[in-house]
Amino acid sequence: MIGQTLAGRYEILDRVGGGGMALVYKARDILLNRIVAVKVLRPQFVHDEEFIQRFRREAQSAAALSHPNIVSIYDVGQREDIHYIVMEYVEGYTLNDLIKEKAPLQVEEAVNIASQICDALDHAHSNQIIHRDIKPHNILIGRNGRVKVTDFGIARAGASSSITQTGSVVGSVHYFSPEHAKGTAAGAKSDIYSLGIVLYQMLTAKLPFSGESPVSVALKHLQENVEEPRRVNPLIPQSVENIILKAMRKNPDNRYRSAKEMLTDLESCLRPERRNEPKRVFQEIDEEDEERTRVIPAIRPDSSYSAPRKEEYRPSSQAPAPKKKIWVKPAIWAGIFIIVVVGLLIAAQQVKKMAAPEDITIPDVTGKSYNEAVQILDEAKLKAERNDKSDPKVEKDIVISQNPTGGPGSMKVKPDYVVQLYVSTGPDSVAIDNFVGLKLEDAVSALAALGMDPARITEEPEFSDKEEGTIVEQSVKAGDPFNPLKDSITFKTSQGREVATMPNLVGKKLSVAKDMLAARGLKVSDNNIVKRANFDQPEGIVFEQHPYNEGDEVDAGATNITLYVSTGQPSDAADWSIDLPIAPAKAGQASTVRIEVSDARSDNRIVDTKQIKEETVLNVPFTVTKDVPAKIKVFRDNALFLQQTFTYQNYLDSKSVPTTTPTPTATETPSAGNSEPSSPTPSNGEATPVSGSANPEATEKGN
Repeated sequence: MIGQTLAGRYEILDRVGGGGMALVYKARDILLNRIVAVKVLRPQFVHDEEFIQRFRREAQSAAALSHPNIVSIYDVGQREDIHYIVMEYVEGYTLNDLIKEKAPLQVEEAVNIASQICDALDHAHSNQIIHRDIKPHNILIGRNGRVKVTDFGIARAGASSSITQTGSVVGSVHYFSPEHAKGTAAGAKSDIYSLGIVLYQMLTAKLPFSGESPVSVALKHLQENVEEPRRVNPLIPQSVENIILKAMRKNPDNRYRSAKEMLTDLESCLRPERRNEPKRVFQEIDEEDEERTRVIPAIRPDSSYSAPRKEEYRPSSQAPAPKKKIWVKPAIWAGIFIIVVVGLLIAAQQVKKMAAPEDITIPDVTGKSYNEAVQILDEAKLKAERNDKSDPKVEKDIVISQNPTGGPGSMKVKPDYVVQLYVSTGPDSVAIDNFVGLKLEDAVSALAALGMDPARITEEPEFSDKEEGTIVEQSVKAGDPFNPLKDSITFKTSQGREVATMPNLVGKKLSVAKDMLAARGLKVSDNNIVKRANFDQPEGIVFEQHPYNEGDEVDAGATNITLYVSTGQPSDAADWSIDLPIAPAKAGQASTVRIEVSDARSDNRIVDTKQIKEETVLNVPFTVTKDVPAKIKVFRDNALFLQQTFTYQNYLDSKSVPTTTPTPTATETPSAGNSEPSSPTPSNGEATPVSGSANPEATEKGN
């Protein structure tokens, strides 16, 4: 997703979190130029209508609310299989992170957070929206301390029917209310119960109910009383404990009537007169809850109740007449008849057993291949009937189950009994998703949800411009059939850009410079080697590198490295110098003299700076070529005092007429009142200076 743009407007920048249903990304709203959060439904749920409806319900529920403590919804949309919600971006952390780091929190901090949550719930309940999943994970805390309630994914309208499904409830088991656990309608007071648990956890650093399974935790919500918070953390004021216990009453009628009432209690609970208020006394169990768990005597079939019969009135003076024993002889004959019949039946059974074949115990062939199972049953004188069945966790042609079950203790049957074998046709292949652009851990989670063993997922890091850890290529193309229980996949992931540090190549031979670049995985093309004349470096030596200087980071494979290689001095270059007599502005007073030269070597090069109190001769070296003359500027006390230009022809004249010094082609003389400079005396190497005769071509007045 990173780098994509949704609706031509929301540019995905980075992933900031995720839950079981969706992933959350940081994005930039190009139209309004602001940072937003984009919540995207996970790829594995894009074809599940239940999750799509829940995702849309979150957008609809939160969009109907406008409150400073509720995350605002800006937009909702769909692009192909991507369902997304655009919402307010909160720079900060979740309450769950804060509890893990600092719990138990200070009482003032915990009450402040609970008050802001309560205020948000009051607004939602006033708009007939029940959150139904209040927990620390869904509470965001901004850098400014502002609390924001988010994730209305299982919220519902207060007047609508519950979204609790048959045989299950939707929510977080450690935080939902007893009525939620029973699957009955969860109203506004269910959110109050969940907030009581959140406040309990903030102040005690533990959950009120925990267990080995979600069912055991849910039963504790229904049956057990919570341990009083002050027993866990004695620093909790009695007034705050009273709020927690009232919010967590099992009977909704005993809780706060509304979030507004609880908010009012929270706002005053830390006042000095309330901190040590009397402890609220509650019954151990809500006796009036007729659906609570009870222990009652078992009702047995022979324990039916009947009213005592009244004995027939008989005068005490009249004794009952004795009965005659007329039943004795019939009873004797009946007994003889029963004995004879039983004997005949036993004899018949024995004869039948002797004539019938022996019963067979059905062997257990579950987990064996179909052919092996048929062979085992055939050896046991039984028959097999194949029933094909798809199973994502069992390989093809393996027996998933059998009917009747086999093994020790199984039923015994006669020979040729037909055993039903249910044989796997192998896991069904699925069209694999496009994971390019996602983080590797997201792809692993998505494939694990399909039953894939992470051991069959291989990572190959490579250098890339993408963010580190982002998938840049997958071995199985998106949309191709893929068996998550059998096939393997390789992801190439970005390990960031491959960079090298640019060395200093100036002053190195070209061959040495190339070797130094190659050692760092860099190279320079022949087209980027520029050969030019250079006064400072001899032929074949690098005198400039571009655009990277020593120490700069360079991407591997960069093609814009340019090296400038010296061909030596130009053939027409001539090194020359002149002696300039310079006097101070006022005799006897110090003046600062600065001489700048612009010649074939460089521009505005300072060749000398000196303080003088009397006329002083300063030697000025320079280089001229046929095309580039030398311009000399003399500044006295930061004011331009003298400017002269010498050409290549002047140089030739000085060589051809040794007794004559060429006059510069341009001379700038000092202003009136200043001391006049003496005539400059050019020199060449050890040559003796000579007087000049040529007239200057131009004269400029200096200041």
